[in-house]
Amino acid sequence: MFTVKYQNQEYQFSDKITLKEMAKQFGVKCYIATVNNRLRELDYYINYDCEVEFLDLKDFDAVRVYETSFRYLVLMALERLYPNIKVRFSQCVSRSLCCLILDDNIKVDDKFLLRLNEEIKALVEADLPIKRSKMSKEEAIKLYQERGYDDKIEILKYRPEDYVNAYRCGDYVNYMFGYMVPSTGYLNKYILRLYHPGFLIQLPRAEENGEIPDFEDSPSFGRMLRDALNWSTLCKSDTIAHLNKQVESGSVVDLVNMCETKHNNMLSELGLKIKEDIENIRLIAIAGPSSSGKTTFSHRLRIELMTRGIYPVKISMDDYYLDRDEAPLDEYGEPDLENIAALDIKLFNEHLLALIQGEEVEMPVFDFKLGRRVKGPKVKIPKDTPIIIEGIHALNEQLTMSIPKHQKFKIYISPTPQINIDNHNPISASEIRMLRRIVRDARFRKTPASETIAMWPSVRRGEFKWIYPYQEQADFVFNTELTYELGVLKKYALPILEAIGRNDEYFIQANRLVKFLKYIKDINDRYVPCNSLLREFIGESCFY
Repeated sequence: MFTVKYQNQEYQFSDKITLKEMAKQFGVKCYIATVNNRLRELDYYINYDCEVEFLDLKDFDAVRVYETSFRYLVLMALERLYPNIKVRFSQCVSRSLCCLILDDNIKVDDKFLLRLNEEIKALVEADLPIKRSKMSKEEAIKLYQERGYDDKIEILKYRPEDYVNAYRCGDYVNYMFGYMVPSTGYLNKYILRLYHPGFLIQLPRAEENGEIPDFEDSPSFGRMLRDALNWSTLCKSDTIAHLNKQVESGSVVDLVNMCETKHNNMLSELGLKIKEDIENIRLIAIAGPSSSGKTTFSHRLRIELMTRGIYPVKISMDDYYLDRDEAPLDEYGEPDLENIAALDIKLFNEHLLALIQGEEVEMPVFDFKLGRRVKGPKVKIPKDTPIIIEGIHALNEQLTMSIPKHQKFKIYISPTPQINIDNHNPISASEIRMLRRIVRDARFRKTPASETIAMWPSVRRGEFKWIYPYQEQADFVFNTELTYELGVLKKYALPILEAIGRNDEYFIQANRLVKFLKYIKDINDRYVPCNSLLREFIGESCFY
């Protein structure tokens, strides 16, 4: 006899039971569960006292399991239709996955997508079990050789364990670097869409309460993704194994300098574009999601413009927060500082317009200890001096309504890598941003990793609400990823994450990141220039 605590109620069981069977008894629809704060697949057996939580698609961990399982399902369907087909998944527009067919003799068109969709539906309706089993590295290598998965063989070299958790569904076997649902019948929510040169997969999202978001094409963001994929191929770092080979071969210094030079070239291109229209431009607005590197980017852009005879001034949007007791409240009754309504938009516009017209303005300074604005310095700038603002609302026209559109130059920045673990397993850009923030928060804000992880879902929801809807309004999109950065971040992130104990509420997320980081070879941070955007997160930046 053992006791299971679920939703503050205790239930007695006499025989061992799977989480799947337990969820059915409780009438719960779920995709994964936690048992004593450990993430467990639904085929996991319980025969001891524990506390259980079932996760549906409103939960980020469940959505991650769903996506991992659906990639597996797509690969299985494709292999049934086209034996030995070669496929690469990557990030794409509208929060979707892109699937590229690497075989030139297979045409991706309406007919192709219809066949694939019918095969996926048949597999879902069959509700075939997906079973996990361990195999040795030698067995895995043999299996991957038979299927032509050379990229999976390459990454196995860096797996610290001497075994692989393979997943079998009928005759199909693969390993997707993540937990899976127990059967194909769980995977009935998806949309396939042609998107040259491949196709898109839209899946449920946690920030949409488990629903599939409406498709919104993003040409600028799409071009950035395409350029990022071309870049990762050019610098021979399109997978973790290839990045590791750069370290092992001694060419990592070249890689670091290539990446930094790419940023320099993009800044030069951006500076030239602003210079060409400087007679009109009075406001340069920079926005991007958390840990994109906005602060360092704005410093480097300012210097780039100075080399072209342009001397911009920077205004902090943080100084225009309403007093704390006037701020809008979030769902928990706390001041919602991410809401645009938390800013004094009227005063901000008055000051922008006055400065642009050459008037003297007494600037506010927001005192975060007092929770209100206090008097700041008096500022007056020449009429031909552009103003730089950066923040999550910088691209929102509501924030700068007093300035005509033709006098604004908007820049969207974000790290958007196209590096995979292997062809079947892309690395999410949000994971890299979270690693950046975990490192920065721990080093400079004395914030434990568990706190950073705890607030990350809220940060993500704010980004979807306040940043991403405006990214296509940008005049320039700047990819702040540095292809080598994972090798540098690992040194700082790994001990921080490993310090999170098994009983910690956020052990699940930390352990997932730890497992991922262990595949990556260290890159010495002495190779990182002092003005690198990466220095904003690891320290010793020349700007601070």
